[in-house]
Amino acid sequence: MEWAVLGASLLVILAGAELFTNGIEWIGESFGLSEGAVGSVLAAVGTALPETLLPLVAIASGHASGEEIGIGAILGAPFMLTTLAMFIVGTAVLIFARGGRRSTDLEGDRGVLRQDLGYFLAMYSLALLAGLIHVRALHWALAVVLLVGYVFYVRRHFQAPGEDELEQEAQSEIHPLHLWGWFRRIRRGLPEWSTDLHDWPSFVQVTLALLLILGGARMFVGSVSTVADHLGMSHLVFALLVAPIATELPEKFNSVLWVRRKKDTLALGNVTGAMVFQSSFPVTIGLLLTPWHLAHEALVAAVIALLAGGVLWLTIMFRHRFSAPLLLLQGLFYVAYVVYVVRL
Repeated sequence: MEWAVLGASLLVILAGAELFTNGIEWIGESFGLSEGAVGSVLAAVGTALPETLLPLVAIASGHASGEEIGIGAILGAPFMLTTLAMFIVGTAVLIFARGGRRSTDLEGDRGVLRQDLGYFLAMYSLALLAGLIHVRALHWALAVVLLVGYVFYVRRHFQAPGEDELEQEAQSEIHPLHLWGWFRRIRRGLPEWSTDLHDWPSFVQVTLALLLILGGARMFVGSVSTVADHLGMSHLVFALLVAPIATELPEKFNSVLWVRRKKDTLALGNVTGAMVFQSSFPVTIGLLLTPWHLAHEALVAAVIALLAGGVLWLTIMFRHRFSAPLLLLQGLFYVAYVVYVVRL
């Protein structure tokens, strides 16, 4: 039963994120915001919302293991992105390279990838350092540093030459408002959704999405505790391995589509950009609202994420590009951690 509740909670979070992103994009359109603001800012808020709210809900839930689950959710995203997500991209490259449809090397923008990976290693190293030095004043100071660092990272991205073209390539036509589609199925004859119609369905959909994400997060916290106890596994570890399935992994399958279209900078930047975000905002939540003591399984996960990120950074620095076999090897870091946890 609890496995069903866990699966349902992940689906609810995922559905809420999709509704939120779709609704917030249409709100931006109705207010006449530019495509860049809608695609790069509002859509980014939508995709980042679950991984930000999930640890907040876990920590604030009052649940006995809430802090453990929250820290696990925070650590899980960088760990998954540097290992399993890169493995998925590498697998996609090999599949689409069959028959000579594309090269097995990924020719991403070296400057973009070097900047993303450099920021990730710097900020996540600070997060790891804070987990080893248990001084609250230091945690607060590093939280400010991480937030300021992310602001500078975004600023540099917008100032870099050629970034506007990349942003335009990444944006796609906004899908019709999902809630309006449901209305059209109930009431025949309603027109296609556009900004000429009422604004209220967009706000209703965003409100519904927030309630779904919050409700799914609460379901997740309760079910993780029960399932982890049943398996004899740490709540932190179980949340670390499971939470990214709903909060990060689905949107990374966009990279598979970009690999097929040979847009390697977008495919890789979709992952490396998320790595930078995950090493700043969610970590800041952990620094401010939890003791942030990293030991045993949590410390090993953080170290593996840094090692995997370091391999990627060294590769782009000296080889200037990634290859499918290298990205497949990133999956070994994920397997190594699972084996480590199982053998405990």
